[in-house]
Parts: sequence; C-alpha cells; structure tokens
Amino acid sequence: MKLLILDRDGVINQDSDAYIKTLDEWIPIPSSIAAIARLSQAGWTVAVATNQSGIARGYYDLATLESMHARLRQLVAKQGGEIGLIVHCPHGPDDGCDCRKPKPGMLRQIAAHYATDLAGIWFVGDTGGDLQAALAVDCQPVLVKTGKGERTLAKPLPPGTLVFDDLAAVADQLLS
Repeated sequence: MKLLILDRDGVINQDSDAYIKTLDEWIPIPSSIAAIARLSQAGWTVAVATNQSGIARGYYDLATLESMHARLRQLVAKQGGEIGLIVHCPHGPDDGCDCRKPKPGMLRQIAAHYATDLAGIWFVGDTGGDLQAALAVDCQPVLVKTGKGERTLAKPLPPGTLVFDDLAAVADQLLS
C-alpha cells in the first residue's frame, strides 16, 4: 500500500495562531488540494492526523470540525481524488491523552485502520510535534515550509527530516 499521512493545519489549509474555528476560516492551500488529488489518482492513500485542541478549549464543536473535513473531501473529489481516513485529537495539551502530537496515537490509529506498518511511511507536517510523532512510529519525518514550517525550520530538525516548500512539492517528489 502506498500510504501518505498528512497533518492538516498549515499543510492542507492555512493555519492560524488563533485556531481555525469556523468553516469560513478553513481556507485550503489550493496547491495542496490539487496535490492530494494527484496522489490519489496515482494510487496513493492519503490519510490525515490533526490536533484539534480547539474542541477541548470550547472554540468550536465536533460538527464544525466535521464540516471542515467534509469540505476537504468535497474539494479533493472535485479534482478527481479522495481523502482516506481522517483522525483528530480533540484534547487539550494538559489532558494526558496519547493521541495529541507529538505523541503517536493518531498515527497508530491510521496504521491499525489500514493494517499496515508505518516504518518508512512519510508523515508530512509543519511543526516539531509532527516530526516527533513521525519518529515515534518510525515514519519518515517530512517538513513543509507552509504554515508554521518556516518557524520550525529555524530550530534543529530531527536527523533525516526531508524538507519541501509545500505539499505540491512533496507530491512531485513521490510521483516522479
């Protein structure tokens, strides 16, 4: 199975330090939607693992989050692709869950869902937490410079981290 795992905010859609709280605030990065569709058409399964502590903080509810993910699926489908499993962590940073990145719980959920080993699977994110989660399950850490990526790039990266301008550049590499 050709599996690619993505973080959401900052990789697929624009990020905000004030959280993405409404469907109107969920603004896709156009090249990311096209990249997911291209990968899907080429036989890749694209899954998403996203921290959504705004739920625990009371900024938005599960229905709002689901509407964002429905829009994502719709936009990718319009370009002839599809999104696989989307998992989210609704917990706050102090809740002690094992799903909130940098913990690897969501990545393990994806592995269980697809009955696959994650060794070497690319996990694309824009924060140090994404890269740490990737390492915890032997995924290949991949940093994009969109979202918080430039800020993350200013700090030391885990050895072996691959760096790309954006998700479109990741797709170009995987499809070449």
